[in-house]
This record gives sequence, structure tokens and C-alpha cells, in this order.
Amino acid sequence: MTTQTLEKPAKIAMNGVDVPTFLATLGVVGETPQIAQFTFRANGEWLSGTHSRTAFPGFHGAMQEMQHRRDYAVESDHPQVLCGEDNGVTPVELLLAALASCITAGIGNIASIRQVKLHAVDTKIEGDINLNGILGLDKTARNGFTGIRMAVSIRGDAPQEKLREIVEQSVARSAVFDVLSNGVPVSVELAG
Repeated sequence: MTTQTLEKPAKIAMNGVDVPTFLATLGVVGETPQIAQFTFRANGEWLSGTHSRTAFPGFHGAMQEMQHRRDYAVESDHPQVLCGEDNGVTPVELLLAALASCITAGIGNIASIRQVKLHAVDTKIEGDINLNGILGLDKTARNGFTGIRMAVSIRGDAPQEKLREIVEQSVARSAVFDVLSNGVPVSVELAG
């Protein structure tokens, strides 16, 4: 037996993820943990009625100020049935999108690290809300979601058990799932 037969094959880029660079990044962060401290930002602007636009002016990460490669913004509004003009999705729908996106991104990364070729990942997510709380009509009704359900469909070149493990690890490592499940301190102050 030679040394070559004992070595594991090098991991390759897969599913649109540059696995060698991802692994190198993990190594650097392991050696210098403060690189992992990030602060993300979003700046909201009221447009009219319930319509607003939120831009993402950059973030602090990897120990420096950084910019996205282009400007991003999302618009939000309420549907007409809720006295809006339906110029965008509701803020709570954006929250559902954030959860679906975070879990899906994690699946892509984890599958790639494990060298599992993905064929499809689809998520369906729903959140239940009783608007009587927001409207101030029922002091016992919660303002936010009372429950969120997400179904993940995943197909790839691995047994179903391994695909399920990938989904489970993505949920366990999801920042958005963590915030929704465990809460996070939020402060609001009147500026200027």
C-alpha cells in the first residue's frame, strides 16, 4: 500500500460552492476567531402609506468594512385588504423568505462540503398570524406569528438518510432559525 492510497481525495467545487475556498476560510477563521464577527445593516425608508424600501448599505465583516458587489433593496407594503397598495410583499413574508433562504443556503454549503451533488431543493413555508393583536383589538393576541411550518424537498446523489442529515445540520446552523427560535434582544430608539 502506498501513501497515495491512504489519502482522501481532494474535495472539489460542487453545487456552485467553491469547496476548497470554503474549507480554507474555515481554517483561517479557526486560527483567528475574531474574523467571524460580522455586523449586517439595513436602512429603511418610508415611501407612502404602508409602502417602504429597505436598502443594504454594506456590512462589517472579516475585520473590515465591506460592500456588496452591487446595491440591493427590497420594497415592502401591505396588500389592499390590509389598507396598503400591494407594492411589495409584507414584512412578515420577508421574514419567511429570510428563513427559507437561510436554510436553503445552508443545504447548498453543507451538501457541497460533504460532496453530495444536489439536483433540487425546494422549500414551502407558512406562518400563521392573528391580526387582532397588531390592530389592537385583542390584547391577548400575539402581534407576530403564532406558528411557522416549513417543508423541505431535497433531491441529490445520496441516500435519503444522508440528505435528511444535511437538512438537519442546515437547520441547526441557520442564523435565521436561531433568531426565530431563541429570540434576540432588540432595542429601538428615536434618532435625530
